[in-house]
Amino acid sequence: MPWREVSCMDNRMEFVSLAGMAGANVSRLCRRFGISRKTGYKWLARVAAGSGLEDRSRRPRGSPRRTPASAEAMVLGLRDSQPSWGGRKLHRRLRDQGEDAVPAASTITAILRRHDRLEVAEAARPAVTRFEHPVPNALWQMDFKGHFGIGGGRCHPLTVLDDHSRYVVCLTACADEVTATVRSCLVATFRRYGLPERMNMDNGSPWGDGPGTRYTPLTVWLLRLGIRVGHSRPYHPQTNGKDERFHRTLKRDVITRQSYPDLAACQHAFDGFRHVYNAERPHEALSLAVPASRYRPSWRDYPELLAAIEYDPLDQVRIVQQGGRVSFHGRTLLLPKAFHGEHVGLRPTTTDGVWDAMFAAHRIAQIDLRDPVCIINECVTHVPEQV
Repeated sequence: MPWREVSCMDNRMEFVSLAGMAGANVSRLCRRFGISRKTGYKWLARVAAGSGLEDRSRRPRGSPRRTPASAEAMVLGLRDSQPSWGGRKLHRRLRDQGEDAVPAASTITAILRRHDRLEVAEAARPAVTRFEHPVPNALWQMDFKGHFGIGGGRCHPLTVLDDHSRYVVCLTACADEVTATVRSCLVATFRRYGLPERMNMDNGSPWGDGPGTRYTPLTVWLLRLGIRVGHSRPYHPQTNGKDERFHRTLKRDVITRQSYPDLAACQHAFDGFRHVYNAERPHEALSLAVPASRYRPSWRDYPELLAAIEYDPLDQVRIVQQGGRVSFHGRTLLLPKAFHGEHVGLRPTTTDGVWDAMFAAHRIAQIDLRDPVCIINECVTHVPEQV
């Protein structure tokens, strides 16, 4: 399958970036990017030879390398392309680009001030305690950025961000926020980057059903894939703090910068911004490194076909009926409705009369048969509040 024409260069740059990381599996990356190994090694060889990733038939061989005329022109040129970047980000990016005689960050700030390029200074904020998972793919944060109007409709940006590296694995312009749309986006993301250990999201649709129950058809599918699912505490958006902070940058740098006629135009802008955010924009929470320097694709491949669930021999397996009903020990239990049609295993605990309701390797509820009304407690996972 050829590169997607709408973002051919972005795909090539991301492929080369991921393939150049320590321990990268080039063959697996080729499969995920939908190219042959021959094509993948061709681009890697061109980069190693310093030939670039452009189509040779479209670029003159003698095209001179663009160099800035002066230090101020160099700084202002980059600032024009990234109007929201300050002195430290511009300084780091120019160094990463290999420019000679890059001015100090304070000097760059003075250049911006002298040319009236500085925005109104933000009020000083108190120091925050940052929390992050120790390795990539241990936790992905997922949410919808608030929808906005486009020509003839609305765009609902779906974002998925790796907690450890801040690498944006998914930024998709969606027409709605229904389960089928989100699942389609996640399948494409899983095929390219593999499966995370856990995903965290808020309590809204389609991955939540309010504070009362946290299981929906979408989260049941994630559990079936072996992905643990966590939810934010109600009214605590800081639990998904990194993704919320990314939304602020997305709104400032893309959504409010111009109007868009349709979803295709939105996606084109999103693709360009995602590449800049992942591979070019220095991130202050990463000591001005870029997210791509800390991210590695997951070793867990997305399974195109799911094997049948195997339960422990001691488990009593039941099929969840309409409305979440399950017959057990002469009683009708009510499990979450989202498990309708699925096989669950009822497993005895060390406490007599108390059973765990298992779905694959996940405990979804605990049943207390000692109580006349049969108490069922859903098992809910929260993650620490973070920024």
